[in-house]
Amino acid sequence: MRLADKLAPARIRGIEYLDDPATPDDVRARAMADVARSNTLFGGGAALMSAVRAVLTALPADVTVLDVGTGHAELAARVRSQLVASGRTASVVGLDISESVARASGRVLDGAVAGSAFKLPMRDRSVDLVICSQLLHHFAADDVRTVLTELNRISRHAVVVADLRRSRLAAAGFWIASIALGFHPVTRHDGVVSVMRGFTESELAELVHAATGVTPIMRRGIFWRVSASWHAQAHS
Repeated sequence: MRLADKLAPARIRGIEYLDDPATPDDVRARAMADVARSNTLFGGGAALMSAVRAVLTALPADVTVLDVGTGHAELAARVRSQLVASGRTASVVGLDISESVARASGRVLDGAVAGSAFKLPMRDRSVDLVICSQLLHHFAADDVRTVLTELNRISRHAVVVADLRRSRLAAAGFWIASIALGFHPVTRHDGVVSVMRGFTESELAELVHAATGVTPIMRRGIFWRVSASWHAQAHS
């Protein structure tokens, strides 16, 4: 175990306003736009893309992709561009629990569906690549395992998850940066909670193994990012 993992603060649950279905659509849209900027500026997109590039050789020429917890789909759109740049044809669909967010992502991607990550509305091994970025930290450990099991269940080839590494320094840094960048107060609050809900590298690796039986390839990214990728397989 890395020293940074040993020194990480305890994981907290906290409350994020964007987790509340009652959050107004206009506030949700503004905060999600801030999240998109944050992923660009603070390494969320880079962490996901690095992990996707590492699994490219496992993917067929015509690739189907599901982005679970797609938000406004800016990361899924980047993945599609990467796949096309690699010489593949890509069809990318986003899934989000919020109907308004799913509708917005559907205008960017090849399709979108509103649904729960706990029970994905797809058949076993029906999608080539499943990606899930900045979603897992919203859940308690038992629910994380359920989501990971579902990601693995529907994937034919590869799964990539990317999330936040828990750190007091990261939480403080985000708070300061969010003020300088003019983020909405909901984004500022939820961003700090998100960081403190994040995972150490070893925690995320153990959760993937417990859910799938696979030991994932782990990567660290800038600005306290972490990703896990693995080749999907049946797991009872």
